[in-house]
Amino acid sequence: MALHDIAQGISKELQGKSFAGSLKFDCGSDGVIILANGTASTTDRDTDCTIKLSQDNLLKLLTGKLNPMTGVMMGKLKISGDMATAMKLGKLIG
Repeated sequence: MALHDIAQGISKELQGKSFAGSLKFDCGSDGVIILANGTASTTDRDTDCTIKLSQDNLLKLLTGKLNPMTGVMMGKLKISGDMATAMKLGKLIG
């Protein structure tokens, strides 16, 4: 699944939900997904928080097959920037 398709799915899920701040899923050479202003996009920009992970682990995270805390502990997710923004993500996908 392409990151563009994943971003479209996230945008649909964000409709009607509030998410203050901005967050980047950085999948390295596969690209990025930016959550900001109630939408998801694949256009890179600076964000409040960055989560570095593989595209495979991103899919697992979004489908509930990868617990965020377990992912961090196992080194599958690396979080930088505003941790409060990262914690808000758990409420969106939880």
